[in-house]
Formats: sequence, structure tokens, C-alpha cells
Amino acid sequence: MAPVTLTVSIVTYQPDLALLERCLGTLAVALDAARREGLLRAANVVLVDNTVSRATAKAVVSLGQMRFKDSGVTMNYLHRHTNIGYGSAHNLVMHGGNTHYHLVLNPDVELAPDALVAGLSFLDAHPEIGVLAPAASGPHGERESLCKRYPSVLDLALRGFAPAALRRLFRKRLDRYEMRDAAALASAGGLVSPVPMMSGCNAVDATGGFDPGYFLYFEDFDWSVRLNRVTQSAYVPSVRIVHHGGGASRKGWRHVVEFAKGAIRFFNKHGWKWA
Repeated sequence: MAPVTLTVSIVTYQPDLALLERCLGTLAVALDAARREGLLRAANVVLVDNTVSRATAKAVVSLGQMRFKDSGVTMNYLHRHTNIGYGSAHNLVMHGGNTHYHLVLNPDVELAPDALVAGLSFLDAHPEIGVLAPAASGPHGERESLCKRYPSVLDLALRGFAPAALRRLFRKRLDRYEMRDAAALASAGGLVSPVPMMSGCNAVDATGGFDPGYFLYFEDFDWSVRLNRVTQSAYVPSVRIVHHGGGASRKGWRHVVEFAKGAIRFFNKHGWKWA
């Protein structure tokens, strides 16, 4: 394949600086590996910081500059001075430049050294695929499912808020929702979570990116529904990541409120499914 260009957007809000440093470090290694394999011609990493704090903003800038200094990677920083939301912040980058591929990356993710080599190679070999999702594990090696079936209200309540004993009773149902069987993962049409999500620029242009009406939750599901109307998605297990994130119920009531608001907007837009 001819070497391509890649833009990476990372949105931060009061980030864990240690995790962000690890994220940027693994990204730098993965970018260098793709360049050495002849897959990557140029890379642009854009940090969009929604944090109001000047001290945090300076720390984020410093981490980015330190990690990509003399690396050949272009690093840009956007400080919004207010929290404009996750999807809107990514849209600033996705709509702002000409690139072959775009990587939406969370600041609490570590990429495997060969993650971008595997991802770029797959997208080149499968031009019909507009977006791919990686194989994800948690910080202790537990498997995470980034691909989901269209959710019901019951699925979301069980997965996000039910006690462990109740979730065990509905394990088969939740496994089906999370597409944990290999046959389901191999098929297209699931909803993809951008923990990261790698997509071609044509897919971004065709859908307009994230719906700015979502603030923090369900912008990924909404975009996946719209992406599946114009392209295909794929789960690519050779693209490996570690995700340090947690669910809304473990982050406090403000996140629960935003989760509920996002869910209502999603179901109003795409159709309610209760059970």
C-alpha cells in the first residue's frame, strides 16, 4: 500500500495525567511502527482540552510537546476554555483537515505497539470497511466488548446499574448484547464504541461525524447507526488496546444524569426498544 496520512484526535477534560502520558507514549510507539513499516507518511495528533483550569491545560500541552518532540509527528493543541462535550470536541478535528484516516482515541487507552500497523493494513486490504473496532482488555486483562447490538432499555439498565448478582442471572442476554460470540463479531452491522475507533475520511464526510446534540454518552452509538447506513464496520482482533475507563454508574450522579439524557436522545432519534 502507498503510505497514508492519519489524524488522531484526543479529547480531555480534567484528565488523569499519568494515564494521558501512557496513552501518548503508546501512541508514539504505534505511530513510529507504522511509519517504519512504510504504511504511514504523516501523522497529526490533536489534543482538544475541554478543561477550564489553566494549570491542567499547561500540563496537557507539556505532555504532548514532550512526547512528540523531534518525532516527525505534528502535534496541535486546542483549548476550549469550556466543556463543549465529547463529540463536538472531536468534530473540531474531524472537520478541520484533509487526511486518509482518522483515529478517535480516548486519553485512558493504551495502544499495542503494532495496533496501527494492523489497523492501517486491514483498512487498506478491505476498502469496503469504513470503520473498525479493536480488541480491548481492561487494566487487569479482563476482556471488554466495544461492539454492541442495538440496545434496549433493559440491556442498558442491567449492564450499567444492576448489581452483580442480577447481572449474572441475565448473563446470556448481556453476552448477546455485547456480541461476545465470535460469529457475531465477525459480522458487520454492530454498534462501535470509539475507545478508539479508526475510520476513513469518506465515512466521516458522509455522516458529518458526531451529533453535537449529545454531550458525553451515546454519541458513539448514534454515529455507529449512521455509519452503518453508508459503510460497513468490522471488529479487528489484531488491533489491540488496553482501556482504563469505567461505567457511568461508577463515576457519580452527574454521569448518570448525562447517561440518561444521552439515552433518551438516542432512542427518540433511532427508535425505542424496551426489552
